[in-house]
Amino acid sequence: MSVFKYVLLQQDSDSQARRGRISTSRGEIETPVFMPVGTLATVKAMLPETLKEIGSQIILANTYHLYLRPGHKLVQQLGGLHKFMHWDRPILTDSGGFQVFSLGDLRKITEEGTAFQSHIDGSKHILTPELSVEIQLALGSDIVMVFDECIPHPAERAYVVDSTNRSARWAKRCREILPSGSTSALFGIVQGGMELDLRKQSVEQLREIGFEGYALGGLSVGEETSLMYDTMEYSLPLLPVDRPRYVMGVGTPENLLEGVARGCDMFDCVMPTRNARNGMLFTSFGKISIKQAQYRGDERPLDPDCQCYVCRNYSRAYLRHLYTSNEILASVLNTQHNLYYYQQLMAGIRQALENGNFTEFRSDFYNKREILIS
Repeated sequence: MSVFKYVLLQQDSDSQARRGRISTSRGEIETPVFMPVGTLATVKAMLPETLKEIGSQIILANTYHLYLRPGHKLVQQLGGLHKFMHWDRPILTDSGGFQVFSLGDLRKITEEGTAFQSHIDGSKHILTPELSVEIQLALGSDIVMVFDECIPHPAERAYVVDSTNRSARWAKRCREILPSGSTSALFGIVQGGMELDLRKQSVEQLREIGFEGYALGGLSVGEETSLMYDTMEYSLPLLPVDRPRYVMGVGTPENLLEGVARGCDMFDCVMPTRNARNGMLFTSFGKISIKQAQYRGDERPLDPDCQCYVCRNYSRAYLRHLYTSNEILASVLNTQHNLYYYQQLMAGIRQALENGNFTEFRSDFYNKREILIS
């Protein structure tokens, strides 16, 4: 039987921001929380021990990718994903819906599921709600996501209506296939595009089915930031107060802060890791493109206010040298810094909520970004 539980600890008086705690069989998760993305059973350039040192409580892995390579049955034979990748804390697995959506012409959606061609070798497959749950359980996921369709933006309303209703039917099939004695929690995913009435309909459909947690899907798919925030602001309060709220695939530090202010508890995004590999680094003052020539002889740490291993030991000049020399260590150090920054941001938000000064924290966050980085 699942020991999954969410407890609301604090509610901000000036916003929808809230402080909570999720209990799982593999440990507790303090929320709001950011989950580093380990798509292929690895957070790129990071050792599991390093992830723990910088404060990572839970990571995300992906059903679609692990199904294709090395295969969920092999991972299960080898003791499950936690043993396979040497990670003993909670893992959330994305159902594969977004990855299949990203395949474009290589996939076809029907009531049964999604037929697609592998991006690796062109082989043909059908991913159904039942198979998605089967794969996630074989991996040993602590939080299983329902299989859904990620709706593109913009999209015709008729398409959004059909897709939202189909995702609700798929969600029910996921709920029905999950064994009653499973130790894994199942999260529903709210769809509806940018149509607020369809978002409400989706929430109602999912609440009727009943899930251990709820996510907002179909965001950060090309819509304007203001529209994403409006959709969050409308949708998140419709979700049960006593369940975790997760906004999928979001985003920038600003997105995380604004998502928290609107009531979100959980986030994931490839941005800190992907940007790190491209030389884009996050600081308390904004972003730095370390490849720029102005940092060639810069002896200063990347962010003087940061206490991560990278900022305590290396200069901007060295980080630029590694990146322009195409050294592997560039990805390691850049990723460690970016993920540390994200984890410290979330820790700061949690502390502000505990202290009752989230509004001040939010204001200070933006004030620092008005300072120019020389």
